[in-house]
Amino acid sequence: MTGIDIAVFVGYCLLIIGIGLWVSRDKEGHQKNAEDYFLAGKSLPWWAIGASLIAANISAEQIIGMSGSGFAVGLAIASYEWMAAVTLIIVGKYLLPIFIEKKLYTIPEFIEHRFNTTLKTILAVFWIALFVFVNLTTVIFLGAKALDTIMGTGDGSLLIYALIGLALIAAAYSLYGGLSAVAWTDVLQVGLLILGGFVTTFVALNNITPEGGVLNGFAHLYDVAGDKFNMILDRDNPEFKNLPGIAVLIGGLWVANLYYWGFNQYIIQRTLAAKSLKEAQKGIIFAAFLKLIIPLIVVIPGIIVYVLYFQPEGTAHIPGVFDVFTNPDGSIEYDNAYPWLISVFLSPGFKGLVVAALAAAIVSSLASMLNSVATIFTMDIYRPYFNQNATDKQTVNTGRITAAVALIISVLLAPQLENVPQVFQYIQEYTGLVSPGILAVFMMGLFWKKTTTKGAIYGVLSSIVIALLLKVPALGLPFLDQMYYTLILTIVIIAGVSLTTNPQDEDPKAIHTTAEMFKTGSAFNIGAYVILVLVAVLYAVFW
Repeated sequence: MTGIDIAVFVGYCLLIIGIGLWVSRDKEGHQKNAEDYFLAGKSLPWWAIGASLIAANISAEQIIGMSGSGFAVGLAIASYEWMAAVTLIIVGKYLLPIFIEKKLYTIPEFIEHRFNTTLKTILAVFWIALFVFVNLTTVIFLGAKALDTIMGTGDGSLLIYALIGLALIAAAYSLYGGLSAVAWTDVLQVGLLILGGFVTTFVALNNITPEGGVLNGFAHLYDVAGDKFNMILDRDNPEFKNLPGIAVLIGGLWVANLYYWGFNQYIIQRTLAAKSLKEAQKGIIFAAFLKLIIPLIVVIPGIIVYVLYFQPEGTAHIPGVFDVFTNPDGSIEYDNAYPWLISVFLSPGFKGLVVAALAAAIVSSLASMLNSVATIFTMDIYRPYFNQNATDKQTVNTGRITAAVALIISVLLAPQLENVPQVFQYIQEYTGLVSPGILAVFMMGLFWKKTTTKGAIYGVLSSIVIALLLKVPALGLPFLDQMYYTLILTIVIIAGVSLTTNPQDEDPKAIHTTAEMFKTGSAFNIGAYVILVLVAVLYAVFW
């Protein structure tokens, strides 16, 4: 990187830290309380919610991991994004009204309302372990790896420094400011992320052929790599195990998406901090529109690198491309795709901008996860078990200490992921061990009044055993199918235990809803219809 690139990058770091500290400062005569720190004082407007949802979601595992999967799989990996847009509509219409009506701080808190404290604690521990050992660790590792490739030689010499640097930037404002600092800086970061992503995609398309030109580049890409634009993979495709054909649309991907967007603390926490339910729902629709364009800036670059690597006729020759992606054992290092594009094709200034955008994505997700780990530990473990009469100052300080400890653990563990070939798939697969059971408990608890606490506990614990049994290699099940079958079997267990232990027509803690609760405004309805039509068209075109 040149001096101007470094100046742009450093300028971004200082700007984001400054904004984070400024928006989260204590107002005159007002000290931060728990609602300020963990829910931004319930003051977020729709555009901040939508931007923050995407900033929290799109991080290194999407930009680096999905670009790597774009290289390996193609556009089919975009199902995670386009199906997410549909999932967000479901979350906004059917889940948010219940969560906001309950005035929740955390998702485990809902479990306490519906079931009991024991199950809440079990799930709180699950989530903290998942965030620290899978999500935080992979995000910071992929981000550091990308910066090592772009700013160094890609040999790992800068990896530790990048890990520490990203951790310090995220900690600098998120530990002090809480969700308010995270959410308001996300507005700037998501804009930078999308701008940087489009710059990278357009520049790479412009250089994929000797003649140049963005439209010419896309036409060549589609012509020589048409099979990479199939959304539904055939059974003989080597990546079928990751994206099992039509089952993606009617099976396990719904489990992954509903769990992630509906019951994942670091995602749903933004909507719980909304000014009102209608603001939260409009924010959800804004985020769904943004999800539709994400594949253009994270998946298409991976397909471009695939073409440049295999050099079909008419492709520009880039010296050294084979060596960058080929390991000594002959395997391909897919996750180098996005960092390599930045290092090779972007001119001084633009490179600093895109590296800043990449860092923005990483830092915003790190900050979001840290705040959620702090929220769950503080509100669901510290307060009920260690200090039921904690003051606001004690509560906020406990959150800050928890986030700092989680960050240190993730930095220490991150280098262990060095030998994982597709980190995005790694995240999905290991999250899939717990997400089907958690989703089953929530869906049954929300929408079947006879569900009992005993049924939910038996279900969530047995789901992990089922998930592990379905991973037996002899079965040969794609992991999305494993998630789908785990969900179905867990629902059966919950229903069976509930029916045999509950003589009543409904559980005493059942959730009571009305049709009025699920009515949505015209802005949400129009946006939802437009999104559904666009998703249908995209699948029809790229089937």
